[in-house]
Amino acid sequence: MTHKSRAASLRQTLKKLKLTGLIVPRQDEFQGEYVAAYAERLRWLTGFAGSWGMAILTLNKGAIFVDGRYTIQVRQQVDTKLFTPHHLIDDPPATWITSNLKKGDVLGFDPWLLTADQAERFAAACAKMGAKLVPVTPNPIDTIWEDQPKRPTASLSVQPLQFAGQSVADKLTVISKLLGKAGVDATVLTQPDSVAWVFNIRGHDVPYTPVVLAYAILRKKGKAELFIDKAKLPEDVQSHLKKSVTIKKPAELESALKALGKSVVQIDSNWAPAKIKSTLAKAKIINATDLCILPKAKKNKTEQEGARAAHRRDGVAMSRFLCWLEAAAPKGGLTEWSVAEKLEQFRKDTGMLLDLSFDSIAGAGPNAAIPHYHVNPDDCLPLKINEIFLIDSGGQYQDGTTDITRTIIVGEPTAEMKDRFTRVLKGMIDVSRIRFPKGTCGSQIDALARQSLWAAGLDYDHGTGHGVGSYLSVHEGPARINKSDRTPLEPGMILSNEPGFYQQNNFGIRIENLLLIHEAQDIAGGERPMLGFETLTLCPIERRLIDTKLLTRDELHWLDTYHARVLKEVGDHLSGAELDWLQKACTPFS
Repeated sequence: MTHKSRAASLRQTLKKLKLTGLIVPRQDEFQGEYVAAYAERLRWLTGFAGSWGMAILTLNKGAIFVDGRYTIQVRQQVDTKLFTPHHLIDDPPATWITSNLKKGDVLGFDPWLLTADQAERFAAACAKMGAKLVPVTPNPIDTIWEDQPKRPTASLSVQPLQFAGQSVADKLTVISKLLGKAGVDATVLTQPDSVAWVFNIRGHDVPYTPVVLAYAILRKKGKAELFIDKAKLPEDVQSHLKKSVTIKKPAELESALKALGKSVVQIDSNWAPAKIKSTLAKAKIINATDLCILPKAKKNKTEQEGARAAHRRDGVAMSRFLCWLEAAAPKGGLTEWSVAEKLEQFRKDTGMLLDLSFDSIAGAGPNAAIPHYHVNPDDCLPLKINEIFLIDSGGQYQDGTTDITRTIIVGEPTAEMKDRFTRVLKGMIDVSRIRFPKGTCGSQIDALARQSLWAAGLDYDHGTGHGVGSYLSVHEGPARINKSDRTPLEPGMILSNEPGFYQQNNFGIRIENLLLIHEAQDIAGGERPMLGFETLTLCPIERRLIDTKLLTRDELHWLDTYHARVLKEVGDHLSGAELDWLQKACTPFS
């Protein structure tokens, strides 16, 4: 079926259901960034392959909403005659609803796919126009998607204490104390990485992220229930879990929620499905951030050491890859896809790669200007002389999750390329070097990454940094470095540092390292407790794109010191031509 015929088929179904339209989010029942094949409803309907988006299809109109990462991509992948693209922030779905629905219209939604907050917001928008928002089950798309893949059945695995650093019992005690402090009887966990973290288990249901697609209920007295198919639990996992949690079937979730009665129950309505909130109708609901989010983000000492080991290992793979690429690219014959596959092989050669941490972004020339470009083996660009190539990639290792971006030049750069690259580099360095008081938020640091670009009238339309999990999600809350985040940064958090510059249809630049927040011990005589960043990523930065005249003495010193560390920690694992390459790549500038 073409996307046009799929839209037509869905419209016929909506007529039978007496619906004016349907909201089609990209997310699954767990609101994850990556979803299993069966949940790719938005992609099936529209062709859009990004990690976040939402469509609204009515009987005579179609709209698709994406954020700044996908404004170019959406027009490349979607028939804009069927779905008009809209910017998620500038023209959000709720605004579209008030402009396009009329009195008496009925807009349907799957109550498992919209969060409680989304459902309330869209219901208010509908009511404003005299229309209604109504839950619809089963999902209308599922009734017409003839070859819809089956739900995943992969087995879970245990994340042992040697990598987790904290037992399940200890984690449940932490959550129990937080529940008691908040005056809450129970909390419902709906975010897969929270479920995976608290029970020290990992799943294999979705690409790139070893989360557990399951819900859980944690109680103030320390009792816990996990709702998951027992067929997915090997004996060792069952033995691991039975000490601390009762296993129940997914179908038992609704009755368990109703059984909470008039208890005080905490949910995170930014993430919890609307269905869960409506099922808790008799309970006193406290809306608050998932209690696992902050302790999960503050990596313990074991997880921190694991992150260092994972990044050292990943740095070896990256250096081997860049050495190979420098020799192979000028000869021709390479494509974005073949290069991404080669990097994955270098990571596999470590013998410890469990998966990539996301779908590698490998952009050559104009495709490097698409921040979240999706490479397709049947439609990808070759690497050409005198063009930029950007590779954003990462690995999932049992001791840590990595995420790194390097921008390289094949041939010789233009003066403009060097200027833009160096301005991006200055921002990355300035964030890396900063010391800041406890209580500082990512929004207060974000400008450091942009100031050199701003000085030239330039900017980029994505955040500077996101949290990263420990053999979990490569995009983890609660803290971020962007223009608006107000979450205080705390020791143990791992954040990315990835400023960029993108000139549409020409070239793009991004440089990314991961940073570990620690208490700053190198400030004498200070009056306030200070924090700083430890750079975890170990990989050379493209020398040929650097204009050293734009770097300050302190920035040059940081760069030379960083490269010296890369040479020391990565060089011990290389030999021959690869070691020679690394020594050259890490040669001091001053």
